[in-house]
Order: sequence, then structure tokens, then C-alpha cells
Amino acid sequence: MKNKNIWKLLFMTLLSLNILFLLGIGILIFLAVDQEPVPEKKVSTSNMSEFLIRTEKQDLNKLINHYIEKEGLDGPIHYSVLLTDEVELYGEVQVFSQSMYLKMTFEPVALDNGDLILKQKSLSLGDVKLPVSYILKFIRDAYKLPNWVIIQPNDKQIYVSLQQMKLKSGIQVRAEEFNLVDNKISMKMFVPVH
Repeated sequence: MKNKNIWKLLFMTLLSLNILFLLGIGILIFLAVDQEPVPEKKVSTSNMSEFLIRTEKQDLNKLINHYIEKEGLDGPIHYSVLLTDEVELYGEVQVFSQSMYLKMTFEPVALDNGDLILKQKSLSLGDVKLPVSYILKFIRDAYKLPNWVIIQPNDKQIYVSLQQMKLKSGIQVRAEEFNLVDNKISMKMFVPVH
């Protein structure tokens, strides 16, 4: 009789731990996500020469992935970016010692101030269904991202503040057109003249 009660107690303890674990995961998923504000000030381009640069997806793909590799923008997800008719982010994440494949797609929008917004279109993480805001929050918190890349989980988008991006010799870049469907990508480059 005593042996039966021990198993019953152990079962109830395990059941309680499982329920607490699932409850904790649920709370983390559905909690409001804090969000960084978008930079409001526009960086001055007076005393700079302006150049218009046109490029294609293929060349920009190489540049983006080189930057990710060079800057060591790695974390728990090893990822790459591919520009097709949309911005695609591919990665692999370890969850409970299992590899899960991540794919996120974004629609890029060039803003009047030269910055970009990447509006989230689709998400797949293996067979798991998680809210987009949770995945974006996880990526934001788990990665060492440049300060000019602002992940906004509540809005399901990524704000790329090109005017805040620091390049060598004080060069600045602004998005002029970012039409991936027609492969029309143009940027303005501002070079300081002293």
C-alpha cells in the first residue's frame, strides 16, 4: 500500500511540474513585449557629396551575408539572408537538443527619410506554431545586433535605421528605392567633404 502511494505522489509531482512548465511558457509567449523607439532625428547630410548607387539583389545578397559573417552577428540561431521577391531569413535553432529550421519572410519598404522597414509576412519554425512577436523578441534578445537594427515585435517588423549606421570615413547611406519584385534597388551614398 505504501509503495502505491509513493508512485501516486511521484506521478502527481511530475504532472504538476509539467503543468507549471506549460503555464510558464504560455505566460512568456503572451506577455506584452517591450519595444525600442524608432530614432526620430534625421542625421544632417549638409557638407556631403551625394552619389546614387543602383544595385541588384544578387550583389546585395553577397554584401549582407558578408556583413553578417564579418561582424559576427551570430547567436543561438545561425542564419543567412536571401533577397528574392521579398527578404528571406533562414536559420537553424536548437530547441531541447533538436535542430529546428526557421524561415521568416519580410516585405521591405523604403521610407522618405532613407530608412527601411521590413514588414513580417510569414514565419515557419519546424512544425511549431508560435506567435511572430515571440520569435522576433527572441531574436532581438538573443543576438548582438547593431544599434541601427531595431526589432519591433509588437508591430511585427524590423526597422533598419540606415541614417544611424556608422561607416568608415563618415560615409552615410540612405535607401532610395527597394523594389525586390522588379529588382530595382537604389541607395544614396553621402560622402563628407571637408
